[in-house]
Amino acid sequence: MRFIDVFAGCGGLSLGLLKAGCHGVAAIEKNPMAFETLKHNLIDGERYRFDWPDWLPKKAMSCEDFLDTHKQHIQGLAGTIDLMVGGPPCQGFSTAGRRNPADPRNQMAEQYLELVKVVRPRYIVIENVSGFNSKFNEAKIKNASDEKYTKQSYAEFISGELKKIGYTVSRGKLNCADFGVPQNRHRYLIICALGDVKQNLFESLENFGRDFKKAKGLSPEKPVSAHDAIADLETRDKTLVKSTDSDPKGFKEIQYTEPDILPPYLGLMRDGYRGAPNSLRLPNHRVDTIVQFIKYRQASEPGRSLSKETRERLGLKKHAITVLSKNHSSPTITTLPDDIIHYNEPRILTARETARIQSFPDWFEFKGKYTTGGKARKLDCPRYTQIGNAVPPLLSEAIGLLLMSVAAQASDDTEVAEA
Repeated sequence: MRFIDVFAGCGGLSLGLLKAGCHGVAAIEKNPMAFETLKHNLIDGERYRFDWPDWLPKKAMSCEDFLDTHKQHIQGLAGTIDLMVGGPPCQGFSTAGRRNPADPRNQMAEQYLELVKVVRPRYIVIENVSGFNSKFNEAKIKNASDEKYTKQSYAEFISGELKKIGYTVSRGKLNCADFGVPQNRHRYLIICALGDVKQNLFESLENFGRDFKKAKGLSPEKPVSAHDAIADLETRDKTLVKSTDSDPKGFKEIQYTEPDILPPYLGLMRDGYRGAPNSLRLPNHRVDTIVQFIKYRQASEPGRSLSKETRERLGLKKHAITVLSKNHSSPTITTLPDDIIHYNEPRILTARETARIQSFPDWFEFKGKYTTGGKARKLDCPRYTQIGNAVPPLLSEAIGLLLMSVAAQASDDTEVAEA
């Protein structure tokens, strides 16, 4: 199954599809920092490598640039691409922030639709935040086909446009924890098939979760916990050494040693890798910050965001902050590292710990600086942001396996009908 990944980020969707046995043709990502990580691991990688076309530069570019500059070559892909995936930037839809119907990043979903019309992939998967299907209270979104203005969610808008050009659409919200990801991360998926298809592919994916977890050696009933994901990365009883991949001086990281016995989830994350993962840099918290984190732990119920009253009592201005529950799944990993506090240690998580909770294996290396601030936030995509924005590879692997099975069954049915 040949696929194109659009709005690819650092490669979470692509990684899962490649692990499922799909073949990557191209990945489009406009941020240079995120593309550097994608390129290092999956385009020029040692374990997986895209079947990259000679006509496409291996560099960051927008979907619009891709369409404008390479349209003739893209037209040549028509009929050869089995799957197009992507998660258009979702800041305008997120219920965690200010939902803005005029946010220009919302228009990127329409560029995605233009690419679909040219390539005509057999299957389409669009992933986004759960707010993707929420209506804007005052919003009027322009429907490009009939020039009318209607009140609707962007998920409804995109689904309607895809139906008009011949796709059967199924969609809904799921929890990534149901696919072995140690995180209660609810996401909205639109899964489409070209032509009149009776099978509801979204429901098929939902039903596949238990079997997928069993195939991965995970319990189908018990969610993977934060402790299952990051226990071997705690600092207790570890030697701290100078950080190996950080430009600023003075940072430390643990000297990593693989445990003698690998529990099921940790075995998936190690994935046969024998070295120390990158992105282990520990934060350099001030003493007063550490004291404040201890107060948060004492005042909170682990696994639940601090209440408004507690935040006000502690003088905390942040909208949300959660202390991890050791024996439960993590809340949603975001792009802000100080949204989550470690369950045992008064600190934020390392980038590698957030990657583990997102189900990135240890051999996958993140590139670029760790964090950014100020005005650079709108332009930069440092490691924590790359990880927080990614589709968990375990979920995307399940999507790849399901669609390969569906495609194979459809091929068998066609052969029987022709016979």
